[in-house]
Amino acid sequence: MSSNTVELKLLPPRQYAGVNRDDPIRFYSWPVLGKMYRRRVEMCLEQCSGGERVLEVGFGSGVTFLNLHEKYREIHGLDLTADINQVKRVFDERHIKTELCNGSVLEMPYADGMFDTVLLISILEHLQPSDQPRAFAEIRRVLKPGGQVIYGVPIERPLMVFLFRILGQNIRDHHFSTERQVAEAAGQLFDRVALHQLRGGAAGAGTSASHRASAGRQILGPCRRRSCSGRARPRSARGRRRRCSDCAGATSQAQD
Repeated sequence: MSSNTVELKLLPPRQYAGVNRDDPIRFYSWPVLGKMYRRRVEMCLEQCSGGERVLEVGFGSGVTFLNLHEKYREIHGLDLTADINQVKRVFDERHIKTELCNGSVLEMPYADGMFDTVLLISILEHLQPSDQPRAFAEIRRVLKPGGQVIYGVPIERPLMVFLFRILGQNIRDHHFSTERQVAEAAGQLFDRVALHQLRGGAAGAGTSASHRASAGRQILGPCRRRSCSGRARPRSARGRRRRCSDCAGATSQAQD
């Protein structure tokens, strides 16, 4: 095993808590399928450069936390549905401190420039293509200058589409964005450092990418007014959204 290779460290499956029916943790111990799932996670972990703080978006049951604990002083997690108290308890018992909360990558409750690394594994394909730029703008906002975003998404192959159809489902009902659409959105805001592809069956084909945030590059986020589609400067350190220039000008005129 090379010094660059990471082996995913797992607890016994029954020791994970806060797991919903959509969490793939049950597959990780399977003979063939499990190896594919683990390798996709390992590919992303291999690109984590380490540092003070890491944020995992969509942490689920915390399957990466044992490995991340070896590279970062603080582990933060954001997830739409995870039971954060149950997940946190599992790792508190193992003396691994985590800062977890529920929320969306489209509007993250963190200050600007907070993280060395933002990690997303099998998350971005579930966003609509129109939401990809907003997601990456938020990721860029919370990263330190020169920080890295690492994501893993499945590669959509004909076999994968066919298997979804056999199961009576449309892949577009689950994967709204393709790996190309995700990569295009990332490329608008980040410099690509590495791209790795996992070859395999329908469940095993995937890609992981590492991007760096250029220092001194200001990214516009959503306007404070929910009814406005304009873009505004990043949030302040207190987490408050700002208005775009049009809305701010309209407010000023109204006050005059």
